[in-house]
Amino acid sequence: MSLINQKFNELRKKGKFALMPFLMAGDPSLDITYNILLKLQEKGADFIELGIPYSDPLADGPIIQLSASRALKSGTSIAQVLKLLKTLKGKLKIPVILFTYFNPLLSFGFKRFCEIASDVGAAGIIIPDLPLEETSQFSQIANNFNLDLILLIAPTTPLERMKMISSRTRGFTYLVSVTGVTGERNNLENRVENLIGKLKEISSTPIAVGFGISTPEHIIKVRHWGADGVIIGSAFVKRISENNNSQIVNKVGEFCSELRSAADEIYIN
Repeated sequence: MSLINQKFNELRKKGKFALMPFLMAGDPSLDITYNILLKLQEKGADFIELGIPYSDPLADGPIIQLSASRALKSGTSIAQVLKLLKTLKGKLKIPVILFTYFNPLLSFGFKRFCEIASDVGAAGIIIPDLPLEETSQFSQIANNFNLDLILLIAPTTPLERMKMISSRTRGFTYLVSVTGVTGERNNLENRVENLIGKLKEISSTPIAVGFGISTPEHIIKVRHWGADGVIIGSAFVKRISENNNSQIVNKVGEFCSELRSAADEIYIN
């Protein structure tokens, strides 16, 4: 059983909803990323999605695009992100899922990437521009190194394709809540509830909803709709960009605590 599966099973037994913050490695520096990761763990994150910066992040909105640009300008590379995780091994005990695009992985060498990522403690990979038709080969390579290749389902995905994706994803299904790129939204589309229901009918794999989730109210709504967790990115990245380096870690921690309280509140009410 993978680290991600183990964690979801643990959360299910405790009646807990999974909170998964996203941040971009190297924004504004790898040293600060190191401290943020430990702070998120301290403040109740169950998983962390860690972005590896890329110059053409097609699935990301302006907030995360700018974050990737800042990280690249600071010199952040795949090798440095993997080295960062190595320094955290034994300290960061929650699963880390690496998020990046396919071109940099091809340049680095996918098998080499998986081998090192597994060795430094990563639990999974998300590659938003990897076509479904190409996933089998790369999922097998990742699986050989105990990494889950997590696939995405969009609101526009036809039912038959949803079935194919949900049968091939590992760890959990990443349900995109909006049509378009990442970014904060004021409201969640009601069709997300229907999509969660359809996924639960065709698969027992945990469902985590991302893209546009940015407030405690969003978390409560998504949990009420039957999802198993949420991924929150732009709202965290925005707080990183808006604060001085000396304040970033605490501000991000405070926001994580607020979201943790919302995720737990639904089990009380």
